[in-house]
Amino acid sequence: MVSERIKVNASDLQLELNWFREILKTRSQLNAKEECKYADIYDISPPYFNGSASDYALYIKKYELSFEERFLLILALTPHIKPELLDIFLVKNENTNQIYTEFGGKRGKTHLGFWPTGETAMFILAGSNLERRFSLQRAFDGMGLLARENILWLEETEKGEPAMSGAIMISREALELFTLGEDRKPNFSTEFPAKLLETEMEWSDLILTSQATEQLAEIENWIEHSGTLLHDWQMNKSLKPGFRTLLYGPPGTGKTLTAALLGKKTNRDVYRIDLSQMVSKYIGQTEKNLAKVFDRAENKSWILFFDEADALFGNRTSTKDAHDRYANQQVSYLLQRIEVYNGLVILASNLKSNIDEAFLRRFQSMISLPMPGKEERYRLWKNGFSNEAILASDIDLNEIADKYEIAGGIIINVIQHCSLKALSRKSNEIQLQDIITGIKREYHKNRRTI
Repeated sequence: MVSERIKVNASDLQLELNWFREILKTRSQLNAKEECKYADIYDISPPYFNGSASDYALYIKKYELSFEERFLLILALTPHIKPELLDIFLVKNENTNQIYTEFGGKRGKTHLGFWPTGETAMFILAGSNLERRFSLQRAFDGMGLLARENILWLEETEKGEPAMSGAIMISREALELFTLGEDRKPNFSTEFPAKLLETEMEWSDLILTSQATEQLAEIENWIEHSGTLLHDWQMNKSLKPGFRTLLYGPPGTGKTLTAALLGKKTNRDVYRIDLSQMVSKYIGQTEKNLAKVFDRAENKSWILFFDEADALFGNRTSTKDAHDRYANQQVSYLLQRIEVYNGLVILASNLKSNIDEAFLRRFQSMISLPMPGKEERYRLWKNGFSNEAILASDIDLNEIADKYEIAGGIIINVIQHCSLKALSRKSNEIQLQDIITGIKREYHKNRRTI
């Protein structure tokens, strides 16, 4: 059964397609110098969605899209929802036996129809008017609203080829929102090498020092009040737009969990980027990988969590060869993107000393997540077990917390081990021997002995 949301989206998009069809017809007549109802395509008024609740209408209203912006949006949508409307551009020039150069356009790998390019948009909106064509380029160079919001963009062209020959691309999220009414989150892929970080745990499950708690509260304050600080107080003249922080501490002390819970508490999506996996030996590939993340994240209020930051931000040595120069180029690019990103960026490292001092000066805060002390370890043990589990009478969590200096992540691993042992016995009783065995296993993994 078709949902009401899809129905209203389809109805409004059909009206927009009718407007789009009239524009194409008019441009064709004007170009052929035929008799025409309109003197200019800008005389063709777009539909007025009076009180419509469609996702398309709400987006137009929210951002007060101009004539050009609405046209570019429906042009980008057309290959996906009504590709046959663009077949008029497939007519061939009798002299060259090719489609007309001014139409632009390209063929996809599997799409058999006409795929509009920047040149297509220029031809329809501006015709031979150079002034109008030049001004329209701003829609694709990051200055335009749709480009800033990462709704649509031009496909990257080969070096030296005209930029406007790139295909007009629309984000998968926008396409699904305007058609299906689904605000989907991007999945990890080669086009978006980051993974949504989520947790079932709550803020009360996070065991931190008082200093770390206070510093995280500062980040919460920035998330809540940054807009007022930058714009109402006009501090954007002297402050960079985003917030950058470093979480450092031994493995298992809660860096990833802290990032996930910060997002959960402030109702913001957190995307984890593993720099050790993203850094490429191929020149320019690391920068492309990073650009895909930052371009999608811009203006979305996402928290970007860079794990294993040492992979790129480690202490630099002197530049001895091309490899060193390339490594420094990667770092410079990431720093530049981090500094202009208008959201929260969190870097994680096992050791603060692993990060180059020159980079640390760019961060507003550095939060230490040390190994938990005895009291923190006791709380981790006490809170970690399921309410369905029963501890054997010879288990003293205070004594275990005092004897074994291990991180929270290791404690959770041990709790999982002995809980599964209990379930395998068809019991809910946690036995001391299983806890000790679990701790020994974790020590062995880290080449330690009890």
